[in-house]
Amino acid sequence: MKTMTLAEYGPDAAFIQADLPRPVARDGHVVVRIKATSVNTIDTMIKAMGTDLPLSPALPAVLGMDFAGVIEEVGAGVTGFAVGDEVYGCAGGLADLQGALAEYMLADARLIAHKPTSLSMREAAALPLVGITAYEGLTRAGVGAGQKVLVQGGAGGVGHVAVQLARHFGAEVYATGTGEEQLSVIRGHGATAIDFMQQKTDEFVAEHTGGAGFDVVFDTVGGANLTNSFAAAALNAHVSTTVSLLELDLTPAHFRGLTLHVVFMLLPMLHDHNRQVHGDILAKLAAIVDGGALTPLLDDQTFALDAVGDAYARLGSGKAIGKVVVDV
Repeated sequence: MKTMTLAEYGPDAAFIQADLPRPVARDGHVVVRIKATSVNTIDTMIKAMGTDLPLSPALPAVLGMDFAGVIEEVGAGVTGFAVGDEVYGCAGGLADLQGALAEYMLADARLIAHKPTSLSMREAAALPLVGITAYEGLTRAGVGAGQKVLVQGGAGGVGHVAVQLARHFGAEVYATGTGEEQLSVIRGHGATAIDFMQQKTDEFVAEHTGGAGFDVVFDTVGGANLTNSFAAAALNAHVSTTVSLLELDLTPAHFRGLTLHVVFMLLPMLHDHNRQVHGDILAKLAAIVDGGALTPLLDDQTFALDAVGDAYARLGSGKAIGKVVVDV
């Protein structure tokens, strides 16, 4: 089967075409004919940093976590899936799991779900990692009706999904961004857009909450921005973050009585821990999508499998609006 493989890691490492044996289904797994895969920030980090990250595959490596495709073979013990089913998931591209930059992929059946019927393969491939991350961050924070929710980075990959899901859960949603393109995306998904370059945290907290703060803050920017999220949160509020790789003074969180949720959605793949939870979330997301409450945003640039290096560069450029998708 055709793959795009890395023979070395590094910012300038090139993907090369390589023919590898087609995977064979084994217990609990299916073989998927990949139709599309999307590029996530963690994919570009693995490519650039390699073994500096403990989750990077051994070389030669086939990356690509998200995918949509058609089941071609079903292993023993798999229920609920059959040959010919259209599925989507996030099931490889790290550790010892072959990724989706290939014509075929072996996927643990617990990590996949039937593709939303209303989405194309390209659209479905854009959703798994960011969708699961957004769903986990919001549900762990208990988002529901009557709450005011702030999404930091509301036009980003995780952020634009979190905005839509929070609205689906009944919350009143606000989201930060900057520039008319980002703010337009936020408004288009039904949230109140806040330009963080024009308003300081205390200013928009005063404007939109009367100074009380938001019931839930979902910070997809993370890092040093967590201090702004603490400042935007109400007393006894919840803060979820997808980026907490730093040393940080938690004093502001202490004096507000905040609960901090760190979301690292790769754990089930890395440690074979509660993998079925991801399959269940993907099934719920498919129902929400087909119900009309969630639509993934795709960048307008298209890439074939042999141009995957350009796709990674597109995401790294910061110019992409929406998920970057590779057609396989």
